[in-house]
Amino acid sequence: MPGQPKRLAHTSSYLSRPDCAGTFWEAYESGPHSSRANTCNARMPMKRPLLESSVEELKAWMTNRGHPGYHARQVFRWIFRHRAERFEAMSDLPKELRQQLDDEWTVFGTAVAHHNVGCDGTDKLLLECGDGRRVECVLMAEEDRRTVCISTQVGCGMGCVFCASGLKGVERNLTRGEIAEQVVRLRNLLPAGERVTHLVVMGMGESLANLDNLMGALDLICAPDGLGLGQRRVTISTVGLPEKIARLAAYDRQYHLAVSLHAPTEALRNELVPINEKVGLNAVIEAADAYFQRSGRQVTFEYVLLRGINDRPEDATALARLLAARKAHVNVIPYNPVAGLPYQRPTPEAIRRFVEAVRSLGVSISVRKTKGREIDAACGQLRRRFEGRPREAVPDPTI
Repeated sequence: MPGQPKRLAHTSSYLSRPDCAGTFWEAYESGPHSSRANTCNARMPMKRPLLESSVEELKAWMTNRGHPGYHARQVFRWIFRHRAERFEAMSDLPKELRQQLDDEWTVFGTAVAHHNVGCDGTDKLLLECGDGRRVECVLMAEEDRRTVCISTQVGCGMGCVFCASGLKGVERNLTRGEIAEQVVRLRNLLPAGERVTHLVVMGMGESLANLDNLMGALDLICAPDGLGLGQRRVTISTVGLPEKIARLAAYDRQYHLAVSLHAPTEALRNELVPINEKVGLNAVIEAADAYFQRSGRQVTFEYVLLRGINDRPEDATALARLLAARKAHVNVIPYNPVAGLPYQRPTPEAIRRFVEAVRSLGVSISVRKTKGREIDAACGQLRRRFEGRPREAVPDPTI
């Protein structure tokens, strides 16, 4: 279609290996580096993924081999500025250094297992990690916006009943490099001269359950020597973990916060978002208020609209009352049906009535435009389709 880059679907894969699994209560209760939800004892590729390291680490590696340390910045510049995916392409590096890099390092630690392109120009990548686990990320193009949506975990542990990502629970956290690679790989699909304009952390996984690795990846992407993406163009989505929201605020970044609300009452949210029984709706709202007070960034409340469940007039009224006194915005997301789950997408008329009812009570609200439905663009759907028979998980012995 006009203005869209030409892209070819392609596949690659290598032997998969089981690592670890856990329940969503374990994932919630564990810290960002706990063995319960974090990267476990998976056997990683022999070569070291470059984005797992820093410029200083690569510089030390080079000087130990008799090369000037300044070449380290050149390597990262080739990746972020010139879209190099192989060391061979880094033509201003000595040939010997390029060979040594290729012997011990790899630009990407993931492989593209599948690449779908929708008729609206939406790209979806299914990436296979070094341990065989798979995650999804999406590139959406609209007018002058180029938005990437990335994942932070393999699977999800929050247990939202309508979501494809969490059907098998959480398997492990993604590393800093695995998160950053999603952005770089999607950026590399854009035509020369185009750049990523916005980043949303709304893919597979609960982002704040892997907060330290996420922040490390975002610092890399937003750095002037990285992709130079402005912090205010990044939105981090969470199901609502109050303690983790407070930790995010303490980083003093300018990221937007999006809370996946999905229900306006305690009882209904307990049904749709089981973690709510442990944290409570009021605590989630209070944590969002505190984030706004500290950061000055308006909080968005995401609301997946399910036919006959949370799209009724009384739901709209309750939602408006909950948020009426707050500087907040509601982002309505009409449900993308998932095979095997009983939930359905509301009719266009039901969506319109819900939005008008909330807006009439003074709350800012909009409907997210659906993109890429024919390529399983909703998080978790493509991975689930390609998995076939679920891979048996081997529990981490430390759990």
